[in-house]
Parts: sequence; structure tokens; C-alpha cells
Amino acid sequence: MIEIQNTLVSLDLIERHFLCDLGACKGQCCLDGDAGAPLAPGESDIIRSILPQIWDDMLPAGRKAIEDNGVSYIDEEGDEVTTLIDGGLCAFATTAPDGTWLCAIEKACREGRCSFLKPVSCHLYPIRLKEYEGFTAVNLHRWKICKAAEVLGRSKGVRAYQFLEGPLRRHFGDAWYDELALTAEEYLRQFPDK
Repeated sequence: MIEIQNTLVSLDLIERHFLCDLGACKGQCCLDGDAGAPLAPGESDIIRSILPQIWDDMLPAGRKAIEDNGVSYIDEEGDEVTTLIDGGLCAFATTAPDGTWLCAIEKACREGRCSFLKPVSCHLYPIRLKEYEGFTAVNLHRWKICKAAEVLGRSKGVRAYQFLEGPLRRHFGDAWYDELALTAEEYLRQFPDK
């Protein structure tokens, strides 16, 4: 672990290679999981406000889940998370013509229909954050469905922290990311075999 401001960052973010390969995984992270995507304070309000912009992109089952349960629920750990369809697929998932699972929220944002990209936890994935008293743990979640992303990242020489620069800057700010990047570069100079 390395300390960056008020966070403890797993060395996996620096040592591991990662570059999403949607062609291989087909967006499986939207489909599988034991709970919805964690929501930051205020994100459920934002999602409720943009429902008209994303509604037509959502699957009928997703719209029904939202009508029945709202945009979020409190999971077993006490966290607010996105609503799921029958306990599995994210209610905001949609499909591309090739069958890849995509986020209806992100699709609408990229098409200029709203300004909210998606929940920050989804944007940060495969990073998972855990809040403790006085600091935040920043860990890299390793999941078999992301193996192709690790292989592609290694082949392209892209480390996880580099691939996730945008979401990390969004969540922690530019100064935090700049410090992480400098620390990572120094660490990799000292341990080039990592």
C-alpha cells in the first residue's frame, strides 16, 4: 500500500496491467455481481432527474424494476446501490447491436442527452473504494471476467492506474492523481520487474 493524501492505495493499481476489452468480456460487469453498483451521495437524485433521457434506452425489465423499486436500494452492507433486475442485471443496462452490455446512462451522456456519465463506482471499476475512519482504501478488484483486460493491458503496456486516470481524477481530483502518477513512476523505476 502507498499513501496518497488521505487514501491508502493498493500496489495492484501500479503493478497490474489493465485495459478494458469489451470485445472479449461483452460488458459482463453490468450483468454479474452480488449487488447493484454503489452510489455516491446525491447520485440517486441525479439518476432520478435524468430518467426521461435514458428511459427509452433501458430494457423493459429495467424500466419495470425502476417503477416497482425506484432507482436504488440499500444492500446488505448498508450501502445505497443501483436497482437490479431479478437480483442480477443492473436495471440501467442496455445492449449494443453486437450483444455487448452497456450502461444506458453512459450511452445517453455520450450522445449528449445528459451530462452525468454514470455512477462514479462504475466509472472507477475495477477499483473498489472502502471508507474507514480517517482514510479511504483504494483497491483493485480482480475478477475472472476481467482477465482479457489484464492480458490486453499487458500487451499494450497500460497499467491499471493509467487506464483509470479519468475516473480517478473525477473522484479524487487532479492533485491526487498527479501525486499517484509520480509515485507510480518512481516505484516502477525502483522495481522495473513489477
